[in-house]
Amino acid sequence: MLSKKTQYAFQALMYLAQKENNEPVLIAEISKKKKIPLKFLENILLELKKAKILDSKKGKGGGYYFAKNPKDIQLATVMRLLDGPISLVSCVSLYFYEKCRNCDEKSCGLHDAMAQVRDANLRILEKKTIADIARK
Repeated sequence: MLSKKTQYAFQALMYLAQKENNEPVLIAEISKKKKIPLKFLENILLELKKAKILDSKKGKGGGYYFAKNPKDIQLATVMRLLDGPISLVSCVSLYFYEKCRNCDEKSCGLHDAMAQVRDANLRILEKKTIADIARK
């Protein structure tokens, strides 16, 4: 399940992607239009800026804008940044792998099933971008 944090990030990113000419947008505007608590949104946007997905401009005409083209930002990238692993169990995670206790991965049916679930999710999440979800 997506965390509230990641859901809010996607809402903010879709809002920014729907703006003309990638002009800076104030946090307060995004917060009001998307009904996201301001302080929570500030932290989310800062994380996205640190990851070089967004950038910001201070002063008059300032706000947040895309550092990358929304067509180049995969949903999987945002999810990993904010929520960590996409896989349901750590023993099949591509970026956050941890061996399970008391389990032999080579003969574990759950491991094999969860690897298939991960791969099915990634086929979609690595194909879809912020631009794709902003079009709806």
